[in-house]
Amino acid sequence: MREESRPVAPSDEARATAFAKSVVRILFISLVLDLLSFTMILPLFPRLLDFYRDQPNNVMLNSVLRYLNTYKAAFARPISTRFDVVLLGGAMGSLFSLLQAFASPIIGSLSDKFGRRTALLYSMLGNILSVALWVVAYNFPIFIASRVVGGLSEGNVQLALAIATDVSTPQTRGSALALVGIAFSVAFTFGPMIGAYLSNQTFSAANPFAAAATFSLGLLLLETAFLYAKLPETRPLQSKKQGEAKTSTKGLGMLSLIHFFFLFIFSGMEFSLPFMTFDLFSYSSKDNGRLLGFVGLLAAVLQGSFTRRTPPLTVVKTGLISAAVSFFILGRIDSQKGLYLAAALLAVTSATVVTGLTALTSMLGGEKERGKMLGGFRAAGQVGRALGPIVFCTFYWWAGRELAYITGGVGMLLVTGLFWLSIKDSGKLLLAKKKQ
Repeated sequence: MREESRPVAPSDEARATAFAKSVVRILFISLVLDLLSFTMILPLFPRLLDFYRDQPNNVMLNSVLRYLNTYKAAFARPISTRFDVVLLGGAMGSLFSLLQAFASPIIGSLSDKFGRRTALLYSMLGNILSVALWVVAYNFPIFIASRVVGGLSEGNVQLALAIATDVSTPQTRGSALALVGIAFSVAFTFGPMIGAYLSNQTFSAANPFAAAATFSLGLLLLETAFLYAKLPETRPLQSKKQGEAKTSTKGLGMLSLIHFFFLFIFSGMEFSLPFMTFDLFSYSSKDNGRLLGFVGLLAAVLQGSFTRRTPPLTVVKTGLISAAVSFFILGRIDSQKGLYLAAALLAVTSATVVTGLTALTSMLGGEKERGKMLGGFRAAGQVGRALGPIVFCTFYWWAGRELAYITGGVGMLLVTGLFWLSIKDSGKLLLAKKKQ
């Protein structure tokens, strides 16, 4: 009698691959929801701050504006009052980044101890409280409280990176982390559009932006319910007797330093772009939005193709060199074609450097300290992101566009050299290179 064929049970490797794909898909959906909520407020900052500035007896905001005017008066070159809200928005962005730098290592350590899923759900509660405060932010102090709560509790991105690292192998890590980058590009392209549209839908005179805030809150509630229902724990508790490779302190320190210097220079350039495009081409906010949309869409395409399929070492080198070239172009352009050429190179940088550096950092240690390690790496970048706009724009106004951007390009070349030395000297990074 002929023996009936029986289905072959999937191997452990096949089950692990299927599990990883499922988790990364869940992360991608949750990050799109989270980052759409986060980016909706970005185009609203000028109108938000104008709204609060027009309120009577606004002691806190008036004090901040006095400090900004003192800063502007320090330059021989006059700085238009139209940039007051840009500078104020930059100051608030720096505050948010500094709070993130403080909170990231703590959130990462908690995820190592109690699990990624638990830490992420608690982080979501903080995000919900932050946006709920925005819904009722009838005055500037409540709005600031909303940003402070958000800065201290926002852990979604770093925990998503840790989870993606948990379920991927060194060979597939770049591809998994690139999906996080794609979620960023999608959200930063469409989130501001949604926010701008909803800012015209007013249902509260006390807070004209309550419609946008309420929609943002709804996205976070949906994301939290989705994560609670779908996300498994990816960081199982380990026995105290279980041995594990220690984190390479030297390698982590070098990559964190590179992350800091890269974002210090790059975020400074990003913040200076509205000043430069206004000076050269009289760009409006709509024109700048179109330029940034071009960067975001191109970055998403590159992350879905080049970044996902290329080893992290090559990814980082490509992004750093593209950044340096774009800076040199920005220092000499006199046409909008040149501006968009530089923007295309900036899209390459946006699509590559942080994703590649994160992938390399994730290879420096084992599971035991992964959350803390990635949190420390992110904290270094957030400090650079907080300080870069202040320092670069000060130099831009003091020395002029050409010298500022050429100096930035030289700085990127130095960061590229530092990265090259870190590859050569770090044994852990050499091991990572062999695994690619």
